[in-house]
Amino acid sequence: MDLNQLEAFSAVMTIGSVTGAGRSLGRSQPAVSKAIQDLESEIGYALFDRNGPRVTPTDRAFLLYEEVERSLVGLRTIQERAAEIGRDRLQAIHLVATAALASTIAPAALQLVREQGGTLPEHIHLRSASAEQVVHSVLHRTVNLGLTSLPIAHRGLDLHWIGEAPCVAVMRADSPLANCSEISAQDLRDSRIITLSNRYRLRQRIDEALCRDGAPLNVAMETNTSFNAIMAVRAGLGVALVEPMTALGMPIDGLTVRPLAVHVPFYFGVVTPYGKPNDSVIDSLIGALETAARNILHGFIKRKAAEHDNLL
Repeated sequence: MDLNQLEAFSAVMTIGSVTGAGRSLGRSQPAVSKAIQDLESEIGYALFDRNGPRVTPTDRAFLLYEEVERSLVGLRTIQERAAEIGRDRLQAIHLVATAALASTIAPAALQLVREQGGTLPEHIHLRSASAEQVVHSVLHRTVNLGLTSLPIAHRGLDLHWIGEAPCVAVMRADSPLANCSEISAQDLRDSRIITLSNRYRLRQRIDEALCRDGAPLNVAMETNTSFNAIMAVRAGLGVALVEPMTALGMPIDGLTVRPLAVHVPFYFGVVTPYGKPNDSVIDSLIGALETAARNILHGFIKRKAAEHDNLL
């Protein structure tokens, strides 16, 4: 398979039609169709179910798409780096983080590096992804640095430090709970709870801390990001129990953030590819991430990487 085929496949997957993919790539519709057909012939199975000009990806196409996108990102990185070397410029940095960290601590840290007189490259890639995808990107060395929630006990990662901060409750400013200085499990008994869905990460700690008396919370809505949960609160759908990064780093008018009476720790880590030396830019950024976290999070604690297993 060649780059022409992979780009055609990626464009059709993204746009949903061969004609639209051809327009985006600056190629004719027959050229894109042939590239897809050649790719299907080479790999030995169909990638799309065809119905006139529109196509429907098969299940195998979705599985292949993830790998193709990673490869294309890698190729684009090589092209960018080659151009940077030719211009004697700093290499672009590639950062990947969970949504909460990508939208708060990461940009704040980048700004701190600049304010402190550090040098940043002209081009910065900042992408949000699930915790599992963050780990995958760092393991495959397609990024310089990753930020993700714990656990991250994978081989192939250098864990530099762990951040800890207490989770919070978010409610509308007109909610009776907004009058409380802190929110207990009893305070939440009559509330519709909005929280996170990944039971192997933060959700498990929330359930364990707030359901110790055997009475389950009334979880009315589950979602995959804290921002989704907070916006659901704004819409009047309930009270959110979330990590503090989004709640404190992205304040929203009309909402109130309160600490929980019981400590529910949110843990996140800063990771780079194992054994890969960091340049001065990445080292500066790792330090700036700690400062940004302290500035945003109430009760922030920096922990050593060696504490990972005990914390969990």
